[in-house]
Amino acid sequence: MNGTWTRLNIGGKPADVYDLPASLSPRFGVLFLHGAGLQTLVDKPAFTRLFDELRLACVCPHGQHAWWADRICAEFDPQMTPEHHVRQNVVPFFAQRWGIVPRGIGLFGISMGGQGALRLAFKHPDLFPVVAAIAPAIEYHELYGQGTPIDDMYDSKEQCRQDTVPMHIHPSQFPSHIFYCIDPADAWYRGSDRLHEKLSALGVPHQLDMTTRAGGHSWDYFNHMAERVLRFVYQGLEQESRRLL
Repeated sequence: MNGTWTRLNIGGKPADVYDLPASLSPRFGVLFLHGAGLQTLVDKPAFTRLFDELRLACVCPHGQHAWWADRICAEFDPQMTPEHHVRQNVVPFFAQRWGIVPRGIGLFGISMGGQGALRLAFKHPDLFPVVAAIAPAIEYHELYGQGTPIDDMYDSKEQCRQDTVPMHIHPSQFPSHIFYCIDPADAWYRGSDRLHEKLSALGVPHQLDMTTRAGGHSWDYFNHMAERVLRFVYQGLEQESRRLL
């Protein structure tokens, strides 16, 4: 790793920001949403070496255990939702720091952040045309009633389910570049399977890997899939940049 991680304040919330070495200017940006373990990509060389190679600046906002939803979560903020924070504060930061416009930003995440990235992109495909997810915890409504912040964010398990990724898919408006992957041994596998079934039924183009085994729901798997995910994101952003010319 040759670049530098810095903890900054964006919109009143902490974020880990990766700047490339001084000799390089970023080609694109990547916005990473962390999982329930709250770990960003700091000290994750499987990802940062690719940032340098592909010239990707990265921002990892901190979202607590709010599932990156457009719902108030007291642990995150009593008035602002995580989705609002990402769209209104984090996305503009890319332009302020590096001159990177929204459609030059790839969105991806892991686990809780993986489902958050997919949901955000399906809700706002014009803002996030390129999205990827590693081991997305799509059916998080199954955690309702177990004493997590989800219990206060939603009135019922069904209300929570209605806010999961599959419920935000529009048959004619969707991200141009979609990829997600999950280890067959991952406990969250079934949600990814159902998402694939719905996307296929609606004719929404997407790529996925649901066969690679590399450690289940763990950083062994996340790190193993880093290269495939970031190269997918880069290629998608490259295609988008040519389309905008």
